[in-house]
Amino acid sequence: MFELSKDHEDFRAVVRDFAEQEVAPYVAEWDREARFPTHLVPRMGELGLFGLVVPEEYGGSGEGGGGDFTALCVAIEELGRVDQSVGITLSAGVGLGINPILTYGSEEQKQRWLPDLVAGRALAGFGLTEPGAGSDTAAPRTRAKRDDDGWVLDGAKAFITNSGTDITSVVTVTARTGENADGSPQVSALMVPAGTPGFTVEPSYRKLGWHLSDTHGLTFEGCRLPADSLLGEEGQGVRQFLKTLDDGRIAISALALGCARACLELATDYAKSRTAFGRPIGANQGVSFPLADLAVAVESARLLTYKAAWLKDELHAGRRSVKEVKQAAAIAKLQSTEAAVSATRVATQVFGGNGFMEEYPVARFYRDAKILEIGEGTSEVQRMLIGRGLGLTA
Repeated sequence: MFELSKDHEDFRAVVRDFAEQEVAPYVAEWDREARFPTHLVPRMGELGLFGLVVPEEYGGSGEGGGGDFTALCVAIEELGRVDQSVGITLSAGVGLGINPILTYGSEEQKQRWLPDLVAGRALAGFGLTEPGAGSDTAAPRTRAKRDDDGWVLDGAKAFITNSGTDITSVVTVTARTGENADGSPQVSALMVPAGTPGFTVEPSYRKLGWHLSDTHGLTFEGCRLPADSLLGEEGQGVRQFLKTLDDGRIAISALALGCARACLELATDYAKSRTAFGRPIGANQGVSFPLADLAVAVESARLLTYKAAWLKDELHAGRRSVKEVKQAAAIAKLQSTEAAVSATRVATQVFGGNGFMEEYPVARFYRDAKILEIGEGTSEVQRMLIGRGLGLTA
């Protein structure tokens, strides 16, 4: 549990080389221009990054092909170490785009959508959050009504990643499809292909960070979908999407680990090379102590992240419980994301005035980090889930 396999470390070296050769030299320019680097997606597909948890029959390397969830976390960590936007593109592309289709889709849906998503020829989005709703996922205002030919979808979604790129092929959304016997909303998941009449992708958000990442609001007005657009069972949309988020939290933990690692490495190198009063600033306890604390936080995040990933792989093999994975995912996500936010603050402080300048990567990491404590369930939600796992809350 405390040491990754040689295969995982060899794979890490491949992803790191890709990140340092094909992302790092250009990411500052892409960030300034808020430009989504679409050309990277097929390159990531060629490396097999989108297919690590997908069975071979759909083009992936999972289930006997050598891929696993731990390998996905390794890839996200290494990409996130260079740029968080590129890391979230992979994380969301797999965890929120591919996984719902892989887990709940019919064989026809899997054959239709997965091969292109795995190859990096396409991306998929995951439409859960709504304007004004936030974490209240069980009562969406978006509605889908049956008609003679299928469904008519009306409503809106907010903050949806990978939903408006030139290669986005489909977005899966939750919608109210009726009422349960107790009067609560019946929520189902529906797949909406890009370009469907009545489906509008709103202009890109002007965001604090993740400038490369593609993020949009979505609007549905009389959007007609065929009957086979239903993903999984009718009325099971909330359960399906919350299960998807459990896995996504581990992936976000890996992304946060990449951010924290980058800040520790950058700040340590700077503290060794930057001199003041005749010696490196790292020789001063005012600099070395915060970096020592950061090293502890990074190591804690690493162990919790890969414990959660290992448990996820063990669950897939039938050797662990859903409850264990759920608790480990919440703990890892909470620790890693809060460590990442702290890491950016420490690194920026070590860089001093230079840390406030956009020419230094720590400024970009500072902007990018805050969303880690919000997306895939806020830190408050993670504490609620952890407390529930301890039997303390309903």
